[in-house]
Amino acid sequence: MSDIKKIIVPIKKEMESFEKKFKESVSSDVALVDKIMHYIIKRKGKQIRPIFVFLSAKLFGKVSKSCYTAASLIELLHTATLIHDDVVDESNLRRGVFSVNAVWKNKIAVLVGDFLLSKGLLLSVKNKEYKMLEIMSSAVEQMSEGELLQMEKSRKLNVSEADYYKIIRKKTAALISACCESGAVATKQCDTVCEKMRLFGEYAGMAFQIKDDLFDYDSNINIGKPKGIDIKDKKLTLPIIYSLNKVSYNQKRTIINTIKRDYDNNEKIIELYNIVKSCGGIDYSKKIMNEYHDKAIGILNEFEDNEAKNSLMLLLKFIINRKK
Repeated sequence: MSDIKKIIVPIKKEMESFEKKFKESVSSDVALVDKIMHYIIKRKGKQIRPIFVFLSAKLFGKVSKSCYTAASLIELLHTATLIHDDVVDESNLRRGVFSVNAVWKNKIAVLVGDFLLSKGLLLSVKNKEYKMLEIMSSAVEQMSEGELLQMEKSRKLNVSEADYYKIIRKKTAALISACCESGAVATKQCDTVCEKMRLFGEYAGMAFQIKDDLFDYDSNINIGKPKGIDIKDKKLTLPIIYSLNKVSYNQKRTIINTIKRDYDNNEKIIELYNIVKSCGGIDYSKKIMNEYHDKAIGILNEFEDNEAKNSLMLLLKFIINRKK
C-alpha cells in the first residue's frame, strides 16, 4: 500500500465521493471546456489539499456537506492558480505531462483558469458558504502577493531569509492553512480551535515548500545532471540564501554570476551546488523544514487521538520525506 493510500484510510469513502462531486462542479455545456476539464481531472495529482480538508474535519467529527464544498472550492482555486502559474512561468509541463497552455495556448489557458475561479465563487455562494469563501479568497490573495513579492525580490537578487519565509508563507502555506482551517470551520469548531488548525496548516505548508525547494539539489552530482530549476528561474531559495551569508567573497560572486548569467551552464550549476552543499545550505534548510514539521506535530498533539490525527501525522511525515 502506498503512503497516500495509508494516509487516506479514514477518509477513503469521502475522497471517492469528493471526486464525483468535483467532476460535477466543473461540468460545462461548452465542448472545449468539458474536454479541457477531462484532461485536467485525468492528470490530477495526489490531491494533498482536499486530503488536508477532510482529515482536519474528521479530526473533530463527521464530514459534513460543508466539508465537501470546502474541498471542492480549494481544488477549483488551486487548479486555477496552477494553470495561471504555468502561463506566467511559460511552463510546458505540469507533473510530467503537457500543461494546459502547452496544449491549448495561453489565451485559452487563462480563460480556463478564470472559469475555474468563477466556478469556485458560484459553488460557495450557491451553498451559502460565505465563511469558506472568505478563507479561500484570502488564501488566493496571499498566493498572488507571494508570487509578486518573489518576482520583485528575485529581480535584484536581494532576498533575505525573512523575505523567503514571507514569500513561502504567502504563496504555499496560505492555501494549506486554508484547507485545515476550513476543515475545522466545517465541523463548527470554536475560533480558538480554528486558529490552531490554521496555524497547523501554515507550518505544514512551510515544510512542504522548503522540501520542494530542496528538490533542486536532490540529484546525483557525479553524473552531472543537477536539476537547477529554481536557479534557471532566478529564484533564491533557502539553501542559496543561507549560503550567500556564509561563503567567501569569491564564492558569493560565483553564486550570483551563475544565477544571473550562467544558469544554463551545467558545469556552473554543479559548482554552485557544491558550494551550497559544502557550506551547509542544504543541511540548514532540512533543519528548518524539520522545525516546521515539529511545530505542526506540536499543535496536533493538543487534540485527542483518533484515526484522522494519525493520518495527519503520516501526511506530515510524507511531506518531508517525499521523493517528488
